[in-house]
Amino acid sequence: MQLDQFPRFPLAHLPTPLEPLTRLQAALGGPRLYIKRDDCTGLATGGNKTRKLEFLIGDALAQKATTVISEGGIQSNHVRQTAAAAAKAGLKCHLVLERNVPIDRPVYTAGGNLLLDRLLGATIHYCDPGETRATRSVKVMEEVRRAGEAPYYIPTGGSNAIGARGYAASMVELEQQAGSQGLRIDHIVVASGSGGTQAGLILGKAVTQSKATIIGIDVDHDPEPLMAAVRKIVQEGAAELGLGKIADEDFQLIPGYAAPGYGMPNAGMIEAVELLARLEGILLDPVYAGKAMAGLIDMVRRGRFGSEETVAFIHTGGTPALFAYADIFA
Repeated sequence: MQLDQFPRFPLAHLPTPLEPLTRLQAALGGPRLYIKRDDCTGLATGGNKTRKLEFLIGDALAQKATTVISEGGIQSNHVRQTAAAAAKAGLKCHLVLERNVPIDRPVYTAGGNLLLDRLLGATIHYCDPGETRATRSVKVMEEVRRAGEAPYYIPTGGSNAIGARGYAASMVELEQQAGSQGLRIDHIVVASGSGGTQAGLILGKAVTQSKATIIGIDVDHDPEPLMAAVRKIVQEGAAELGLGKIADEDFQLIPGYAAPGYGMPNAGMIEAVELLARLEGILLDPVYAGKAMAGLIDMVRRGRFGSEETVAFIHTGGTPALFAYADIFA
């Protein structure tokens, strides 16, 4: 298999479960609904970034890095998992954090993922007002080098061609699980924020020759640059894997569920989080999976899927963020 040629550091509990959403399906009266439980990857409460980090940390170790540097918002699921992956691999970790969501409540600015970042031993650098994460990350890289360390940079969300290998491999896993359960998956729905998870699934579709449609739900509230990022990662990943050109119809990004902005609550997300909790006992995060599930629920209600089709939802994790949004579910 093409993916076996790349360095990989084991981090995730795999395979993650593929489960039916029987009660949600009955409530919606829609197609067969399944959920791929990547909230169960295990690393520091789990999440989708762990799959990416297996390849990113593997690459860092292959390059003899001693320190990883990554970036995100203060409630980033990615940086929390990066800090945990670095700890497990024996690497130092520096996190560049931006206050990118206009929420200033103490429960948001001190708890949730941020609490776990500190517990995991990461060194945290906050962006100054007007300073970008990219600019601050360059400064931190220079500081780390001057201190005699060998830094390895991991972009926002672990979203590059290296990280996308994790979700190409996930697609192989999903196809094997579906086959063992006698399922044909017609559609896969996933939150798309920095683009790497969706890109990896598209690459995995080409690797496995799956017939499933990959549907990204925009949670960034800025779909054009997000789609450009997905295409760039796919192009680079396809070249590495020798896959040739990926068909245009494989790039589907659905807008309209992220408003009023990234990380900001809306009614659809709140309904989706509460429905999954009360019907299935599954916790979705309010930034990614909650909004993506809101998109799936709305598409079912609008008749987007046939009654005999099977839709698999990728649960990307992020449960600690629920505690940072506690007041909206009160």
